[in-house]
Amino acid sequence: MEETQPFKSDRILEEIRKRKSQDQDTQQEEEQVKLVVFTLEDHYYALKGGDVKEILTVQKISRVPGTPEFMLGIINVRGDIQSVIDINLFMGLPSTQTSPDSRIVIAENNGVRSGILVDRVQDVLDMPGNAIQQPISTLKDSIRYFVAGEFAYRHHNVTLLDAGKLFEKMTENL
Repeated sequence: MEETQPFKSDRILEEIRKRKSQDQDTQQEEEQVKLVVFTLEDHYYALKGGDVKEILTVQKISRVPGTPEFMLGIINVRGDIQSVIDINLFMGLPSTQTSPDSRIVIAENNGVRSGILVDRVQDVLDMPGNAIQQPISTLKDSIRYFVAGEFAYRHHNVTLLDAGKLFEKMTENL
């Protein structure tokens, strides 16, 4: 009995199915990470989107006596009192100066919630997880502990901060 050869179109369709399956596998492997990119002076930083609860315009911050210098005070967010920190001071850098572009990023991790004063929120984006690299060894010691990784964004090197480590260290210093 003679074996029949599959039609050329059947082979082409089978090849298309294989490639489509490979593409879907690749897309599933490239897990997307939501990131909030912001600036402090000329430096670009980011927090994971899951840690960021909301982004607010700067409002009146009421100073709380006896708190560390990095603790700017508290704000009222729809009846909920939130602390606000100057992340620059916290990491041993010069104080953040407010401007019309400044924002307060409300972040939460491990049950700790606080506002973080930033110069400007640049973007909220989804990025492939594999685009985030290990931090470079030339980072300042005062910052290195808080860094989860780095990635490129619009020709800028962005330092991904670990909100869990920030808040852990912050509560130790209160």
